[in-house]
Amino acid sequence: MRFGAEMRRLRETAQLSQAAVAARLGCTQTQVSRLESATRTPSKSDAERLDRLFGSGESEYFVRLHRRITARSGGPTWFRGWAEEIEPAALVLRSWDPLLIPGLLRTESYARHLFGNGLWNASGEVEKRVEACMRRRRILDRDDPPLLLVLIDAGVLRRRVGNPGVMREQLGYLLEMAEKATVSVQIVDPDCTAGLAGAFMIAELPHEQPDVVHADSPVQGQITADGDFVASIWNRYEAIRKWTYPENMSLKMIEEARREWT
Repeated sequence: MRFGAEMRRLRETAQLSQAAVAARLGCTQTQVSRLESATRTPSKSDAERLDRLFGSGESEYFVRLHRRITARSGGPTWFRGWAEEIEPAALVLRSWDPLLIPGLLRTESYARHLFGNGLWNASGEVEKRVEACMRRRRILDRDDPPLLLVLIDAGVLRRRVGNPGVMREQLGYLLEMAEKATVSVQIVDPDCTAGLAGAFMIAELPHEQPDVVHADSPVQGQITADGDFVASIWNRYEAIRKWTYPENMSLKMIEEARREWT
């Protein structure tokens, strides 16, 4: 909110319209409006461009404000741009995960066990990440949620995270979410090798903006709208999709796996 208020103050002092600022920043007027109303999380490049536009003696003013935003708890800074800006704005989210239940469909218990057995088991850090995961899920409960199309490797249904009760609850939640008209869950045949390189998500954005991809890695994910990279991920997605079971069969497979976790 502070970032947006300062941006508006300096814009009005300079007697510039939102459209004029958008032209100078290389973005749309809607994006400027969302920055000023604090409904869009500013990126580092936003901050740097604003410092150049409104630069004075204090040339890194917006960059410092941006550092304060990214210093908040609840997940690595490289992921916040996706979870706080890309996902909430998306019309369609396409997801592939060969190893785990995807973040948007995780239960609290599943997420807690996953983070607790990972690299983030410092005091308090697990809960911060669990809370961030639960916040992400809120976009699916909006009046205008994105269409979520999820592909999951069949092995995920029987990969134990926590105890059998955690898995039973998680698969039950997966079935519950799949009842939503805006959520599709399909299981991918385990013989599919096209997606073994790792998990990814593709976001289709409004206003003819280019698709954005988040590709996972063990250390740091990559978020990009680079045309060649996005095209490569799209090709991989389509190759994986050829190995999916129909949705009704996929849901039966999830239910069968859920009953096995006793």
